[in-house]
Amino acid sequence: MVDAVLLQHRQVVEEDLPERGVNKWEALRELSAARSAYGLSDRDLAVLQALISFHPGEILGEDEQTLIVHPSNRAICERLNGMPCSTMRRHLARLVQAGVVVRRDSPNGKRYARRYGEEKIAFGFDLRPLVLRFHEFCEAAEQVRAGEARLKRLRETVSLMRRDLAGLAEYGGRIRPDLSIWDAFEDLAVLTGRALRRRLSEDDLQEMKARLLEALERARKILEGMETQNVSTKADQSEQHYQNSKPESHDSELRQEKAKPAAGGPKPKPRNGCDACSPSEAPKRAVDQREANNIAIEAEQQDNRPNLPLGLVLEACPAISDYAEGSVRHWHDLVRAADLVRPMMGISPSAWDEAKLEMGPEEAAVVLAAMLERFSEIRSHGGYLRHLTAKAAQGEFSCGPMVMALMRREAA
Repeated sequence: MVDAVLLQHRQVVEEDLPERGVNKWEALRELSAARSAYGLSDRDLAVLQALISFHPGEILGEDEQTLIVHPSNRAICERLNGMPCSTMRRHLARLVQAGVVVRRDSPNGKRYARRYGEEKIAFGFDLRPLVLRFHEFCEAAEQVRAGEARLKRLRETVSLMRRDLAGLAEYGGRIRPDLSIWDAFEDLAVLTGRALRRRLSEDDLQEMKARLLEALERARKILEGMETQNVSTKADQSEQHYQNSKPESHDSELRQEKAKPAAGGPKPKPRNGCDACSPSEAPKRAVDQREANNIAIEAEQQDNRPNLPLGLVLEACPAISDYAEGSVRHWHDLVRAADLVRPMMGISPSAWDEAKLEMGPEEAAVVLAAMLERFSEIRSHGGYLRHLTAKAAQGEFSCGPMVMALMRREAA
């Protein structure tokens, strides 16, 4: 029975061959990579490999008369290590249906070749489609390889996010065991790990990535809220202690308020652009303004932050705080400290700039802080950073496992 697909494949075969032939093994390799696009299995291609092996040369298309191979079913099955003849015919039919080979049947259905002078007439399987459709096979193979690479990167991303969520759940359960949300996060990480053992589609991985991203955002907001509360409590205690230790400051401020300028005299110039604040309040307003600017910068860089809260990073990597200009209260403070410690670790400016470009400044600073904790264990800090940068460029790196490993080592 001849259907429309077979007729279309026969029309393609009637086209003229290109001037240059095609290496038969390269054609088989490209078609093997693109087999899913043509609905072919690995056993179908094994039968095709057996057919190609009956071609006498390496290049298909150099001699048009040799493009038709005519082995018997028995000879094909022998080269297929004893595959049953019925199975072999089924795979041959799939190759013909996909337009990879074309049948050239003789009047009696046999496969053979005869010569009439210099002319050769052969009946069997025509390999011309491998030559005529070679570029099509190459393009399909590239698309399949690109899809597989994209799926691999997505799978790596989901795996790294799962590990980050498991680490945050462990950390949050230790400092706030009263919250039941950590158990839910841990369950999600475990279930995701089990799901990754299976072969998942891109849609499944995208859905898992969305769930993990939402859970990571919730966990980070909870932990950062706890850190902000702790910092505010410490600041209030410090301010109260400062006021109680110097009771005369309140009297001096009252005396300054009473010392008003005379009528018609020049008014004092406002400080820090504030007309309403007194000289004693100006430094505090300046500090508040700097804090507001820092918060604004933090909000703009929210998307580039690691999935870990800053407090967890500083707890696991305390050595980086020794190189900071004051206390590390924001991510940009950590980045500045990393900028200072970078030359001391023997890391070149180009390696550091590349790391910040691929990872983001915050995550690169976390990596440097983690490397500082293992300073004596790393032989080449610059080479190690470049290796991690290359993995980050491929979407196969997250700083979460590094930090959580340091936490577990410290706990042990």
